[in-house]
Amino acid sequence: MNFWITLAAYEAAWFITVISAGRERTWPGLLANAIFAAWRLRVSLRRPLELRLMAVALGLGLLLDGGLADKRLLVYAAAWPAGIAPAWILGLWLAFALTIEPLFGYLQGRPWLAAAFGAIGGPLAYLGAARGWQAVRFTPPAWHALLWLAIGWGITVPLLVGLAGYWSRGTTSPLAQRGL
Repeated sequence: MNFWITLAAYEAAWFITVISAGRERTWPGLLANAIFAAWRLRVSLRRPLELRLMAVALGLGLLLDGGLADKRLLVYAAAWPAGIAPAWILGLWLAFALTIEPLFGYLQGRPWLAAAFGAIGGPLAYLGAARGWQAVRFTPPAWHALLWLAIGWGITVPLLVGLAGYWSRGTTSPLAQRGL
Protein backbone atom coordinates (compact mmCIF):
# COMPACT_ATOMS: atom_id res chain seq x y z
CA MET A 1 0.00 0.00 0.00
CA ASN A 2 2.80 2.43 0.90
CA PHE A 3 4.30 1.77 -2.56
CA TRP A 4 1.19 2.96 -4.41
CA ILE A 5 0.53 5.93 -2.16
CA THR A 6 4.15 7.05 -2.44
CA LEU A 7 4.13 6.60 -6.21
CA ALA A 8 0.89 8.57 -6.63
CA ALA A 9 2.01 11.34 -4.28
CA TYR A 10 5.42 11.68 -5.96
CA GLU A 11 3.87 11.74 -9.43
CA ALA A 12 1.41 14.43 -8.30
CA ALA A 13 4.30 16.52 -6.96
CA TRP A 14 6.25 15.96 -10.21
CA PHE A 15 3.35 17.07 -12.41
CA ILE A 16 2.55 20.11 -10.27
CA THR A 17 6.22 21.11 -10.32
CA VAL A 18 6.77 20.64 -14.05
CA ILE A 19 3.49 22.22 -15.14
CA SER A 20 4.10 25.21 -12.87
CA ALA A 21 7.68 25.63 -14.08
CA GLY A 22 6.44 25.55 -17.67
CA ARG A 23 4.21 28.47 -16.73
CA GLU A 24 7.18 30.32 -15.19
CA ARG A 25 6.05 29.71 -11.61
CA THR A 26 8.36 28.22 -9.01
CA TRP A 27 6.33 28.31 -5.80
CA PRO A 28 3.63 25.70 -6.61
CA GLY A 29 6.29 23.08 -7.31
CA LEU A 30 8.28 23.97 -4.22
CA LEU A 31 5.11 23.74 -2.13
CA ALA A 32 4.11 20.39 -3.68
CA ASN A 33 7.56 18.93 -3.03
CA ALA A 34 7.61 20.31 0.53
CA ILE A 35 4.23 18.70 1.25
CA PHE A 36 5.40 15.40 -0.27
CA ALA A 37 8.64 15.51 1.74
CA ALA A 38 6.86 16.38 4.98
CA TRP A 39 4.45 13.48 4.50
CA ARG A 40 7.17 10.98 3.51
CA LEU A 41 9.37 11.93 6.44
CA ARG A 42 6.42 11.71 8.81
CA VAL A 43 5.50 8.16 7.74
CA SER A 44 9.07 6.96 7.23
CA LEU A 45 10.43 4.27 9.47
CA ARG A 46 13.94 5.27 8.37
CA ARG A 47 13.91 9.04 8.63
CA PRO A 48 17.67 9.46 9.28
CA LEU A 49 18.48 7.33 6.23
CA GLU A 50 16.08 9.29 4.04
CA LEU A 51 17.47 12.61 5.24
CA ARG A 52 20.95 11.41 4.24
CA LEU A 53 19.63 10.36 0.83
CA MET A 54 18.09 13.82 0.42
CA ALA A 55 21.45 15.46 1.13
CA VAL A 56 23.21 13.27 -1.43
CA ALA A 57 20.45 13.80 -3.99
CA LEU A 58 20.64 17.56 -3.54
CA GLY A 59 24.37 17.46 -4.28
CA LEU A 60 23.79 15.25 -7.31
CA GLY A 61 21.06 17.59 -8.56
CA LEU A 62 23.33 20.58 -8.23
CA LEU A 63 26.01 18.71 -10.12
CA LEU A 64 23.89 17.19 -12.89
CA ASP A 65 21.37 19.96 -13.54
CA GLY A 66 23.86 22.67 -12.63
CA GLY A 67 26.22 21.22 -15.24
CA LEU A 68 23.46 21.17 -17.83
CA ALA A 69 22.67 24.82 -17.07
CA ASP A 70 26.34 25.84 -17.01
CA LYS A 71 27.10 24.16 -20.33
CA ARG A 72 23.84 25.55 -21.74
CA LEU A 73 22.76 22.08 -22.82
CA LEU A 74 19.36 22.63 -21.24
CA VAL A 75 17.39 25.83 -20.68
CA TYR A 76 15.07 25.79 -17.68
CA ALA A 77 11.78 27.64 -17.46
CA ALA A 78 11.34 29.47 -14.14
CA ALA A 79 15.13 29.48 -13.87
CA TRP A 80 15.42 30.89 -10.39
CA PRO A 81 18.05 31.25 -9.10
CA ALA A 82 19.82 32.05 -12.34
CA GLY A 83 23.07 30.38 -13.32
CA ILE A 84 22.59 27.14 -11.39
CA ALA A 85 20.02 24.39 -11.24
CA PRO A 86 16.66 26.06 -10.58
CA ALA A 87 14.97 25.65 -7.22
CA TRP A 88 12.03 23.72 -8.66
CA ILE A 89 14.22 20.99 -10.10
CA LEU A 90 16.23 20.74 -6.89
CA GLY A 91 12.92 20.27 -5.11
CA LEU A 92 12.25 17.34 -7.43
CA TRP A 93 15.65 15.88 -6.56
CA LEU A 94 14.80 16.04 -2.87
CA ALA A 95 11.43 14.41 -3.49
CA PHE A 96 13.01 11.73 -5.68
CA ALA A 97 15.39 10.82 -2.86
CA LEU A 98 12.36 10.04 -0.73
CA THR A 99 11.17 7.45 -3.25
CA ILE A 100 14.34 5.34 -3.13
CA GLU A 101 13.39 3.24 -0.11
CA PRO A 102 9.70 2.59 -0.86
CA LEU A 103 9.81 2.43 -4.67
CA PHE A 104 13.28 1.28 -5.66
CA GLY A 105 14.30 -1.07 -2.87
CA TYR A 106 13.98 -4.00 -5.27
CA LEU A 107 16.99 -2.62 -7.16
CA GLN A 108 19.34 -3.22 -4.22
CA GLY A 109 21.92 -5.77 -5.28
CA ARG A 110 21.08 -5.11 -8.95
CA PRO A 111 23.31 -2.17 -9.87
CA TRP A 112 23.14 -2.83 -13.62
CA LEU A 113 19.36 -2.83 -13.57
CA ALA A 114 19.39 0.35 -11.47
CA ALA A 115 21.81 1.94 -13.95
CA ALA A 116 19.64 0.94 -16.91
CA PHE A 117 16.54 2.26 -15.16
CA GLY A 118 18.27 5.60 -14.48
CA ALA A 119 19.86 5.90 -17.93
CA ILE A 120 16.48 5.41 -19.61
CA GLY A 121 14.04 6.89 -17.10
CA GLY A 122 16.00 10.07 -16.33
CA PRO A 123 16.17 11.38 -19.91
CA LEU A 124 12.55 10.33 -20.54
CA ALA A 125 11.38 12.43 -17.58
CA TYR A 126 13.19 15.48 -18.97
CA LEU A 127 11.78 14.84 -22.44
CA GLY A 128 8.30 14.69 -20.94
CA ALA A 129 8.89 17.94 -19.08
CA ALA A 130 10.15 19.53 -22.29
CA ARG A 131 7.56 18.32 -24.75
CA GLY A 132 4.53 18.22 -22.51
CA TRP A 133 4.91 21.40 -20.47
CA GLN A 134 7.93 23.34 -21.78
CA ALA A 135 9.54 23.26 -18.34
CA VAL A 136 12.90 22.64 -20.01
CA ARG A 137 14.24 23.18 -23.52
CA PHE A 138 17.04 21.16 -25.08
CA THR A 139 19.55 23.24 -27.00
CA PRO A 140 20.61 21.77 -30.34
CA PRO A 141 21.90 19.21 -30.76
CA ALA A 142 19.60 17.69 -28.13
CA TRP A 143 21.54 14.42 -27.99
CA HIS A 144 24.33 16.15 -26.04
CA ALA A 145 21.97 16.88 -23.13
CA LEU A 146 20.30 13.48 -23.44
CA LEU A 147 23.68 11.76 -23.25
CA TRP A 148 24.63 13.85 -20.20
CA LEU A 149 21.30 12.91 -18.59
CA ALA A 150 21.66 9.21 -19.43
CA ILE A 151 25.14 9.06 -17.94
CA GLY A 152 24.19 11.18 -14.91
CA TRP A 153 21.03 9.26 -14.06
CA GLY A 154 22.74 5.97 -14.93
CA ILE A 155 25.13 6.76 -12.08
CA THR A 156 22.63 8.47 -9.76
CA VAL A 157 20.04 5.71 -9.39
CA PRO A 158 22.45 2.88 -8.52
CA LEU A 159 24.37 5.24 -6.23
CA LEU A 160 21.27 6.27 -4.26
CA VAL A 161 19.94 2.70 -4.16
CA GLY A 162 23.34 1.40 -3.09
CA LEU A 163 23.68 4.02 -0.36
CA ALA A 164 20.18 3.24 0.90
CA GLY A 165 21.09 -0.44 1.17
CA TYR A 166 24.45 0.31 2.75
CA TRP A 167 23.01 2.69 5.32
CA SER A 168 19.99 0.50 6.07
CA ARG A 169 22.32 -2.30 7.13
CA GLY A 170 23.66 0.05 9.80
CA THR A 171 27.11 0.04 8.27
CA THR A 172 29.09 3.20 8.62
CA SER A 173 31.29 4.38 5.84
CA PRO A 174 35.07 4.19 6.19
CA LEU A 175 35.15 8.01 6.39
CA ALA A 176 32.61 8.03 9.25
CA GLN A 177 34.67 5.40 11.09
CA ARG A 178 37.63 7.77 10.95
CA GLY A 179 35.52 10.64 12.24
CA LEU A 180 35.49 12.54 8.95
